[in-house]
Amino acid sequence: MKPIVKQISKEEASLLLNPYHYLTKESRGFRSGYNYGAFVNDKLLAVCIFHNPSVPELVKGCFGLERKEQEGIFELGRLVKHPDASLILSQFVAISIKQLREKTNVRAILSYADSRYHTGYIYQALNFKYYGLTTQKSDWWFAQTDGSYLKHTRGRVKGTKGEWRPRPRKYRYLMVYDKKLQSKWAEEVYPKGNNIEYQG
Repeated sequence: MKPIVKQISKEEASLLLNPYHYLTKESRGFRSGYNYGAFVNDKLLAVCIFHNPSVPELVKGCFGLERKEQEGIFELGRLVKHPDASLILSQFVAISIKQLREKTNVRAILSYADSRYHTGYIYQALNFKYYGLTTQKSDWWFAQTDGSYLKHTRGRVKGTKGEWRPRPRKYRYLMVYDKKLQSKWAEEVYPKGNNIEYQG
């Protein structure tokens, strides 16, 4: 049965994102924006969220646009489906993008595939262009009294106990609708690898 795709609230989106999306679990939350859900028989089977870019400086590096010039640039920040759902995620995302473009001026859409889990076959199926891996960075992890470690998110790290750990790199994908935008990134050949549908 063909799913019905419609805009949903953050509360509705959380019904799938909280239990099934790996990033939502790691960050203990997610950014809302233009949230779309796929329904079959009124049951929510998949969620796709578009919001303003999480890192405006990255958009500046890509297009040379200052923060105030980035209206219409979106990031596909969350994509997840119920583990038992038998729907094609790329088709769901395509419908969601179509509805987003009907609602607002979409100049470009950025998306990332976490290299720990997948290479971005869904974005490849949607004809997003690929622009290589993100720059290698590291995060500070605080040592806890129980022997565990907690990732540092903000504030000073000097004088604290812990260790630097390499941050997982991500595959960068981009779909440009505004032909006036020219990416400064170099387009690369699609990466290959694990072709398992993911909760990303």
